[in-house]
Amino acid sequence: MRKADYNDKYLVVDILTKSFENNQSVNYIAKQDEKRLKRISALMDYSFEVCHSFGDVFLSDDKKACALVLYPDKKKTTLKSILLDVKLIFSCIGIENIKKALSRESKIKQLQSKELMYYLWFIGVDPEHQNEGIGSDLLKEIIEDSKHKERPIYLETSTLKNLPWYKKFGFQIYNELDLTYKLFFLKRELVK
Repeated sequence: MRKADYNDKYLVVDILTKSFENNQSVNYIAKQDEKRLKRISALMDYSFEVCHSFGDVFLSDDKKACALVLYPDKKKTTLKSILLDVKLIFSCIGIENIKKALSRESKIKQLQSKELMYYLWFIGVDPEHQNEGIGSDLLKEIIEDSKHKERPIYLETSTLKNLPWYKKFGFQIYNELDLTYKLFFLKRELVK
């Protein structure tokens, strides 16, 4: 894996948009209309920008998988972050869904750990190359990077079929949230 640079943005956004097209959590946030796919792409664009500024964006060596990692303690409110939030509202969430989105984020924040973390916001593999081990290889490298940075990994998933995969890599469910779907909170302890 390598750190993605800004020139990789289109590729990362494309992989994540395709990977999360049918994800319950993503579709809960993205306004559901004829522009739904463009809205999901806007969410991934936003997430890339945030992680590029306050975390890391990784790309597999074969460029078929990527991961967005955020370090919440490093996230700051800047003019750019405010503009990104406003852009997200108009390009993805929709003004009428702001309250729903803010409520969801508030509930998530209440359940998330407050410790220094390696927050795996998104990990995705191009759907044409899923089930080839690419995502597993990328996750192994992410685990090694989290060890190097001495931070436990946290993430959320709404995809039930992914739970056994994460558990295989040492993740444990530490909380759940019921929205119109179930969101699972997972943590992988820092193991030396």
